[in-house]
Amino acid sequence: MAGGADLAWLEVYGVALLSGVVTTIELIAATTLLGGALSILGAAARRSGIAWCRAAAGGYVELIRNTPFIAQLFFIYFGLPSIGLHLNAMAAAILAMTINLGAYGMEIVRAGLDAVGPGQSEAGRALGLGLPIVFLRIVLPQALRAIFPALASQIVITMLESSVVSVIAVRDLTYQADLIQSRTFQAFRTYLLAALIYLALSILLRRMLGVSARRLFGAGIG
Repeated sequence: MAGGADLAWLEVYGVALLSGVVTTIELIAATTLLGGALSILGAAARRSGIAWCRAAAGGYVELIRNTPFIAQLFFIYFGLPSIGLHLNAMAAAILAMTINLGAYGMEIVRAGLDAVGPGQSEAGRALGLGLPIVFLRIVLPQALRAIFPALASQIVITMLESSVVSVIAVRDLTYQADLIQSRTFQAFRTYLLAALIYLALSILLRRMLGVSARRLFGAGIG
């Protein structure tokens, strides 16, 4: 009977959990692309010779890294409408996660850029390459290779933090787990399964990032 009850429970609520998993995957996919690009642009700004670019990027990092993610999320979803900027829950979640990942990723990428010796840039310039090409084709790939494990870990952390967006009614995995628990009162079973799914997603995401990195940068990426 217990096994049948468990199967019936999964049949009834499995679709809701799967829907939550899909939403969580959509969140982290969009955030990884946008946040990664923001990290690179911000790191380049912090190393630029333009004072206001360095100051703006530095202020952004300090603001985001020293405020809680939920406060950033609430500001975007509840605060921006007061000045006429209305975002639906999914868009607000992606924006908040992108801004958060961008700040942490920026410092990681900047450390990688600092680790690339100046001789690399000088060699590229000696070959007649422009600064943008030197940065994109010579410096950045070496920097990303060096800091990939740290950047991948930050992306996984961002995926786990995405559970917070359920408070603004984004129908992610945590939102669906909360909904199921409120209907079934099976808190232990529901949240244990949700935790195991997050664990599986974390392992899968890390492996997918590793495979992608090895294709881009060659062997030696863990």
